[in-house]
Amino acid sequence: MTRRPMPPAARGAFAAELAASRTASTSEARWNALERAHILSQPWAWPHTKTHAVMLAVAWRERNRAEAMGQLIRLVVAAPGSALGKYPEGNSGRAAVPLTQPMPVPADLAALLASEGTV
Repeated sequence: MTRRPMPPAARGAFAAELAASRTASTSEARWNALERAHILSQPWAWPHTKTHAVMLAVAWRERNRAEAMGQLIRLVVAAPGSALGKYPEGNSGRAAVPLTQPMPVPADLAALLASEGTV
Protein backbone atom coordinates (compact mmCIF):
# COMPACT_ATOMS: atom_id res chain seq x y z
CA MET A 1 0.00 0.00 0.00
CA THR A 2 1.43 3.35 -1.05
CA ARG A 3 0.01 6.63 0.15
CA ARG A 4 -0.03 9.07 -2.70
CA PRO A 5 -1.85 12.35 -3.13
CA MET A 6 -4.64 12.74 -5.63
CA PRO A 7 -3.00 14.04 -8.84
CA PRO A 8 -3.86 17.62 -9.86
CA ALA A 9 -6.07 16.76 -12.86
CA ALA A 10 -8.11 14.23 -10.85
CA ARG A 11 -8.29 16.62 -7.89
CA GLY A 12 -9.57 19.41 -10.15
CA ALA A 13 -12.22 17.20 -11.75
CA PHE A 14 -13.23 15.89 -8.31
CA ALA A 15 -13.59 19.44 -6.96
CA ALA A 16 -15.62 20.43 -10.04
CA GLU A 17 -18.05 17.54 -9.52
CA LEU A 18 -18.48 18.42 -5.83
CA ALA A 19 -19.11 22.05 -6.81
CA ALA A 20 -21.65 20.90 -9.42
CA SER A 21 -23.44 18.89 -6.75
CA ARG A 22 -23.70 21.98 -4.54
CA THR A 23 -25.14 24.16 -7.32
CA ALA A 24 -27.39 21.56 -8.96
CA SER A 25 -30.98 22.65 -9.41
CA THR A 26 -32.43 19.13 -9.11
CA SER A 27 -31.84 16.13 -6.92
CA GLU A 28 -31.08 14.03 -10.01
CA ALA A 29 -28.35 16.44 -11.15
CA ARG A 30 -26.95 16.63 -7.61
CA TRP A 31 -26.67 12.85 -7.32
CA ASN A 32 -25.24 12.51 -10.82
CA ALA A 33 -22.41 14.88 -9.89
CA LEU A 34 -21.85 13.04 -6.60
CA GLU A 35 -21.70 9.69 -8.40
CA ARG A 36 -19.06 11.10 -10.76
CA ALA A 37 -17.12 12.52 -7.81
CA HIS A 38 -17.31 9.10 -6.19
CA ILE A 39 -15.88 7.33 -9.23
CA LEU A 40 -13.03 9.83 -9.39
CA SER A 41 -12.30 9.53 -5.67
CA GLN A 42 -12.20 5.75 -5.28
CA PRO A 43 -8.41 5.29 -5.57
CA TRP A 44 -7.71 7.81 -2.76
CA ALA A 45 -8.85 7.19 0.82
CA TRP A 46 -9.57 10.77 1.98
CA PRO A 47 -11.42 12.00 -1.15
CA HIS A 48 -13.39 8.72 -1.25
CA THR A 49 -14.43 9.16 2.37
CA LYS A 50 -15.25 12.83 1.79
CA THR A 51 -17.54 11.88 -1.09
CA HIS A 52 -19.51 9.51 1.13
CA ALA A 53 -19.75 12.18 3.84
CA VAL A 54 -21.23 14.60 1.30
CA MET A 55 -23.57 11.88 0.02
CA LEU A 56 -24.70 11.24 3.60
CA ALA A 57 -25.38 14.95 4.13
CA VAL A 58 -27.41 15.14 0.92
CA ALA A 59 -29.39 12.02 1.81
CA TRP A 60 -30.08 13.50 5.25
CA ARG A 61 -31.26 16.83 3.77
CA GLU A 62 -33.48 14.97 1.32
CA ARG A 63 -34.84 12.82 4.16
CA ASN A 64 -33.84 9.67 2.29
CA ARG A 65 -33.38 7.18 5.12
CA ALA A 66 -32.34 4.24 2.94
CA GLU A 67 -29.65 6.31 1.22
CA ALA A 68 -28.45 7.75 4.54
CA MET A 69 -28.12 4.26 6.06
CA GLY A 70 -26.22 3.06 3.00
CA GLN A 71 -23.88 6.04 3.21
CA LEU A 72 -23.17 5.39 6.90
CA ILE A 73 -21.99 1.89 6.01
CA ARG A 74 -19.94 3.20 3.10
CA LEU A 75 -18.28 5.81 5.33
CA VAL A 76 -16.87 2.97 7.42
CA VAL A 77 -15.45 0.98 4.50
CA ALA A 78 -14.42 3.74 2.05
CA ALA A 79 -10.99 4.64 3.45
CA PRO A 80 -9.80 1.08 4.11
CA GLY A 81 -11.05 -0.06 0.70
CA SER A 82 -9.22 2.73 -1.10
CA ALA A 83 -6.06 2.35 0.97
CA LEU A 84 -5.93 -1.36 0.16
CA GLY A 85 -6.93 -0.91 -3.48
CA LYS A 86 -10.04 -3.02 -2.86
CA TYR A 87 -12.87 -1.01 -4.35
CA PRO A 88 -15.32 -1.82 -7.16
CA GLU A 89 -14.18 0.33 -10.06
CA GLY A 90 -16.91 2.56 -11.44
CA ASN A 91 -19.34 1.88 -8.61
CA SER A 92 -21.63 4.89 -8.22
CA GLY A 93 -21.43 4.83 -4.42
CA ARG A 94 -25.21 4.89 -4.02
CA ALA A 95 -27.04 2.79 -1.44
CA ALA A 96 -29.14 1.03 -4.10
CA VAL A 97 -25.96 -0.43 -5.65
CA PRO A 98 -24.20 -3.34 -3.90
CA LEU A 99 -20.98 -2.29 -2.19
CA THR A 100 -18.81 -4.62 -4.26
CA GLN A 101 -20.44 -4.27 -7.68
CA PRO A 102 -18.12 -2.89 -10.38
CA MET A 103 -19.82 -0.65 -12.91
CA PRO A 104 -18.79 0.90 -16.22
CA VAL A 105 -16.71 4.04 -15.81
CA PRO A 106 -17.93 6.96 -17.95
CA ALA A 107 -15.52 7.44 -20.86
CA ASP A 108 -14.37 10.92 -19.83
CA LEU A 109 -13.61 9.79 -16.28
CA ALA A 110 -11.90 6.61 -17.52
CA ALA A 111 -9.63 8.69 -19.75
CA LEU A 112 -8.77 11.04 -16.90
CA LEU A 113 -8.06 8.22 -14.46
CA ALA A 114 -5.99 6.36 -17.08
CA SER A 115 -3.93 9.49 -17.71
CA GLU A 116 -3.27 9.66 -13.95
CA GLY A 117 -2.12 6.02 -13.93
CA THR A 118 -4.93 4.77 -11.71
CA VAL A 119 -6.67 2.40 -14.11
